[in-house]
Amino acid sequence: MGTGRQQQGRTRPTGRADKSPPAAIPRPQRPFDIDLVLQRIRHAISPFPPAALFALAEAGFNSPFELLVACLISTRTRDEVTLECAHRLFARARTPAAMNQLSPEAIHEAIADCTFHDVKAPQIRDIACRIVTHHGGILPCDPELLQSFHGIGPKCAHLVLGIACNQPYISVDIHVHRVTNRWGYVHARTPEGTMAALENILPQQYWIDINRLLVPFGKHICTGSRPRCSSCPVRDICEQVGVETHR
Repeated sequence: MGTGRQQQGRTRPTGRADKSPPAAIPRPQRPFDIDLVLQRIRHAISPFPPAALFALAEAGFNSPFELLVACLISTRTRDEVTLECAHRLFARARTPAAMNQLSPEAIHEAIADCTFHDVKAPQIRDIACRIVTHHGGILPCDPELLQSFHGIGPKCAHLVLGIACNQPYISVDIHVHRVTNRWGYVHARTPEGTMAALENILPQQYWIDINRLLVPFGKHICTGSRPRCSSCPVRDICEQVGVETHR
């Protein structure tokens, strides 16, 4: 009889190993402060090379035409390859008039290492031809005109306007889109939605710098998969939206 009571108090084996729930990602410890966030990120990215268009501008290739061509080259292309292609092309021609004198084959040869080079070469030639024919050889800082060129969307147009023309425009690429949504600073499903949201809440003084800062930050720290949250300078502020695993 005593044995029966003892058996009732026993725990039956389940046949499954006890699995502890995954460690929860800590919530932000302080309110989101965009000034503090960008100040920390500016320091954190100092060891890394700048994004391609900012690097070209620092090297003296800072005209609207040069940066527009470089941005077209950069589409679906790594920054390292973009820089090599842009330098080869600009060694042959840096102005619309000079570029218009090159054949599509010569342009293709210079940018052959970038993706979709066979499409981009005639596009570059056509842009140069239009600028020479309709704008006196000088590319105006006009957002509608820039986006009228085949292959140029808001991201490239806004980079050119910001870097070359010093006009307040936000350029949203995959890094800016991912990072600002991961922070919980904006909530948008597309880069276009992120751009619209940032235009409403981001102080205008950061409109150009947001791309300058978040491209290297997104490439080296806040990466697409397994971001380096343990060493992130804003981990105490970030909501880590969508992050399941991290380093």
